[in-house]
Amino acid sequence: MNKQELVDAVAAKTGASKAAAGEAIDAFIGAVTAAVTKGDTVQLIGFGSFSTGARAARVGRNPATGAEIQIAAAKTVKFTAGKAFKDAVNGA
Repeated sequence: MNKQELVDAVAAKTGASKAAAGEAIDAFIGAVTAAVTKGDTVQLIGFGSFSTGARAARVGRNPATGAEIQIAAAKTVKFTAGKAFKDAVNGA
């Protein structure tokens, strides 16, 4: 499912226009992005939580030449699925 299909599904489910559903989805994505960028955790009970993680610097290898390269440390985004979401996916 891509974003347009999600907008269509939300509009059909809520009875709202596609434009309104699209704006709501964009607002949701913007709010989650802003919160996680600040370092906050966004927790949606039953669905899951978005948070930041850290990846340490490490040494890697260039697969073409075999030369060692330094891979810088980076922040990552983590999503942890909630119990209800996991149960729905697993058919419980």
